[in-house]
Amino acid sequence: MTSAFPLLPKAWREMEKGKSNSEDGVLAHLERLEAQARESALKQEEKEQQEEKLAGLKARVQELRAQRDELRAKLELQQKRLLEKEGVKTDPEQPSAQAVLEWKIRSMKDLLQLFYLTGISGKLTKRGVCFCISTAYEGTYLHSYYLDVLTKPEVQIQRHSVPTFIPLEQIARRHLQTDIRRFLAVLSDHLNAYAGRRYQADQLQERFSDRLEGPLQRNSLCNLLVFHYNVSGDNGSFLFSAKLLYSDLCCSLPTEAIVSCTPNAPTELAAMAAAHSETFRRLALHKAFDSFSKAEETQDQALISPPGSPQ
Repeated sequence: MTSAFPLLPKAWREMEKGKSNSEDGVLAHLERLEAQARESALKQEEKEQQEEKLAGLKARVQELRAQRDELRAKLELQQKRLLEKEGVKTDPEQPSAQAVLEWKIRSMKDLLQLFYLTGISGKLTKRGVCFCISTAYEGTYLHSYYLDVLTKPEVQIQRHSVPTFIPLEQIARRHLQTDIRRFLAVLSDHLNAYAGRRYQADQLQERFSDRLEGPLQRNSLCNLLVFHYNVSGDNGSFLFSAKLLYSDLCCSLPTEAIVSCTPNAPTELAAMAAAHSETFRRLALHKAFDSFSKAEETQDQALISPPGSPQ
């Protein structure tokens, strides 16, 4: 009978070689996870700094608005007392054309000061005002739009650079003649929401293209997004389909998010699809995918270092 003991050294060497390769693979994976953790920490620090700066600017805007309201009330009271002292009587129901024109000019000047810190600025022209509405999302400047507004003989829009799919005419019919402040505020809400939706879609394509399956489909207004993306599970990678609908055109988050998985996916992925749907309604699109990636990283770390294993 041939002895099996001479085979042990060779088998031992093969086992040691396999063990070494396995350890190298685990170390490489750990290094990747550490690099991802450092990158996530830097992004989180940058995000916190931006949020702190934005909160400071918002507080400053509120403070200046309060000062403006106080000064305006004092000015109106002083003007009223001066008119009473001079014995000037006016009929508010029948203002003269000159009085109306002067009131429009004063209102325009007030608006220029009022909106400067809220993304709306303007410059007086011979026949009215040229307004500039700047859009931003999460502290990032995106784009500016312009309107030339005439104040005589009546308030009307002469020309503009607002996209055709923004309901400018509808907003103007409702507010331009009666409350130009409201008109500018509503238009700014529409433009900022549109810019925010487009920014999120662009961020998704730029930062998570490796997870997308096929192109992201969107309309001009970016209030309908359809895309497919890969999700890692215990048994491999599976395809999810998402449809995001933004019914509120003044909002940058979807009012409806439908997420579904492929028919051959494990049953537990149905719960994950429902969770993803809720995340899309709650977070910006690129932030939602950030949370998905972090969840998968946590799952990978748990598989490498199960509970109770030595560190």
